[in-house]
Amino acid sequence: MNKDKFLSNNFKWSISRQILSLILEDKVSDIFVCELVWERLFYINEPSMNGWISSSLTPSYWSEKFSKAPQIISERSASVHLTRSIPKDHKQNLKKILNFEGYKINELYPRRTRRATAVNWLIYWSIDSSSSLDDFSKLPKISPPSPNPAKGHFGDPEIK
Repeated sequence: MNKDKFLSNNFKWSISRQILSLILEDKVSDIFVCELVWERLFYINEPSMNGWISSSLTPSYWSEKFSKAPQIISERSASVHLTRSIPKDHKQNLKKILNFEGYKINELYPRRTRRATAVNWLIYWSIDSSSSLDDFSKLPKISPPSPNPAKGHFGDPEIK
């Protein structure tokens, strides 16, 4: 598998400030957020294997621990792994690039902080891969924020 060809052809969704904002506002599903990350970690959707599996391009840091793509939002260990994969000089990207000031105390739920981690990682990935962070792009299905921010949207995996 050729990485450059994969990069230019295989991402269903481009990363834009608008999509990143939708993630932080909880207006897209946790599954959508995971798929954005999985694609950029070069996991591939393999229906015959019941989901996303690592490819030859998946970094060994990920494929050795997660041969199947992990639920970044619902599984704490996967979220911690994602956090640790962000280099120190990129830890403040949310604040620097999106001017995100964080959630208020009454808005803090594991799901939301894990979403913020995913957005920070996606910003890092965009910078590291020299991919532009457009202001607008094709958008996924937008829904109102989850009525129960601790649980997520209908169909999202249970938070562990």
